[in-house]
Amino acid sequence: MKESYDWILKQLPYLEPFLFVEEILKISDKRVEGSYRFSPDLDIYKGHFKNKPVTPGVILTECCAQIGLVCLGIYFLGKKSELENVAIGMSSSQMDYLIPVYPGEQVRVVSELVYFRFQKLKCEVKMYNENDKLVCKGVLAGMIGVANE
Repeated sequence: MKESYDWILKQLPYLEPFLFVEEILKISDKRVEGSYRFSPDLDIYKGHFKNKPVTPGVILTECCAQIGLVCLGIYFLGKKSELENVAIGMSSSQMDYLIPVYPGEQVRVVSELVYFRFQKLKCEVKMYNENDKLVCKGVLAGMIGVANE
């Protein structure tokens, strides 16, 4: 039986239309893998670009960060009830974009841990399309922890 990671998805601090995680496929202390399908109905496609919609790089980066940093960070923090107060901040990103992602495409993000210490998480991320072609890759870092009330 496949393990459920719904507890991580429920802790994500995002809602539609800014939620870019549908499923966590695998997760461990060293890596996370998840997927998301970019609905053709997303508002971003109305103006990016005229008559040739393509997913903006900043949204691809956000998808990589939500799966590759935030989901992994929540996994590290564990199934604590105080996770309702998860605080997240991206501190750096360096991404290379190789091929476009079009409306309706599903992507898979694979994130490998570089380090997690003092609440700073750094990962190497790669995004693949449905044909297993590399869409983008890079290094993302951010701070994650439980906020004080």
